[in-house]
Amino acid sequence: PGLLDEGFALYLADPFDRERNPEGVLNLGTSENTLCFDLIEERLTRPDMNYLQPDLFQYSDAQGIRSFREEIAKFLTDYARAAKELNPENITVMNGCCAVFATLSTVLCDPGDGYLIPAPYYGGINSKMWLYGELQPVHVPLFSEVTDEESHPFQLTVEKLEAALQRAKKQGIRVRALILINPHNPLGDIYPAQLLKECLDFAHRYELHVIMDEIYMLSVYDDITFTSVLSLESLPDPERTHFMWGFSKDFGMCGIRVGVLHTTNHEIQKAVNQLAVFHSCPGPVQHVLSQFLKDRDWMDNVFFPTNKKRLKEAQKLLVDGLADIGVPVLKSSGGLYVWADFRKFLKSQTFEAELELWQKLLDKKLLISPGKAFCCYEPGWFRLVFSNSVDKIYLCIKRLEEMLHTNDAEPVPNNASS
Repeated sequence: PGLLDEGFALYLADPFDRERNPEGVLNLGTSENTLCFDLIEERLTRPDMNYLQPDLFQYSDAQGIRSFREEIAKFLTDYARAAKELNPENITVMNGCCAVFATLSTVLCDPGDGYLIPAPYYGGINSKMWLYGELQPVHVPLFSEVTDEESHPFQLTVEKLEAALQRAKKQGIRVRALILINPHNPLGDIYPAQLLKECLDFAHRYELHVIMDEIYMLSVYDDITFTSVLSLESLPDPERTHFMWGFSKDFGMCGIRVGVLHTTNHEIQKAVNQLAVFHSCPGPVQHVLSQFLKDRDWMDNVFFPTNKKRLKEAQKLLVDGLADIGVPVLKSSGGLYVWADFRKFLKSQTFEAELELWQKLLDKKLLISPGKAFCCYEPGWFRLVFSNSVDKIYLCIKRLEEMLHTNDAEPVPNNASS
């Protein structure tokens, strides 16, 4: 298993609980939003949630129940500020975005093909793209050092995409797709509209499919404009541009397991729908989520404003707490996490030292995610999830401080700073 799975398994074996297991593993490694369960719980108690028709318990369209896809199409049209109204026929519903990645991998590519992906990135994509499609990642390495042509650390440019593509060609790897995560995981930054267009133009030039993973689309807590690929007036290659989103992050419903694919390419959709039968969602779940999406008043005036406010407060709490113990973070605007710089706490600037620090933190019953899990090219970066209760964030800082500032921690000086 990957490092993220390994860490999560350790947490499941000994989970922290305020009353029952206060010495258990505190999980700030898994990207879940637990800040708004009170709002979801209240909405679930209303009568429209309990009205279940008999057909919800029968076989239904593997692509997703038509009425649910209609609600998703309306929702994405409005909340992604789509350039034109989305057609429910272009939407396929599956049990999570992992399933969307897995099915797209085998439909778009042949075994042994490669996909371009800026690194660091959510490492779980590797196994999903390998499982059915046997695809290999072609990294576009990003670094913290800012060059003359760049304005911020870990900045993606088309030149870097171009260089990675040419390297892959020399190695005999046929690259068929480009995966972009926006807002980015783990960096937490947002692609400006201009860069997004340049990446799409680049993909069009080389006839690459683009998979846009926008699962954190509505988890933007900064006052910054987020540009969804759906909002662009004209796409260079609409037939090769595929959008995915899900309920896990923006609605704080990881356990509901519902992901969405939007593509206007009918041949690809037909093939995806053949596989969707293995990844379909229960009828009652689709009904319940439809009620959420229909309730614009609740989403606009209760859920999303409260979620944004709580995300912003929690992010500030964690960032300030990390600053107090000497851990700087990359500036971020979206997602549920921060990308933190622990390089000065490593015994040496190696991935072995990074994993050693990760293990020491686990021994202190604190799970955060090491950069290695995100295929980062620089050791010493960790992702910490802040969408958690205040007491857990404080406890995280306390456990971190105990580990980092004990007498036996003798870090090697490192001049690099973020």
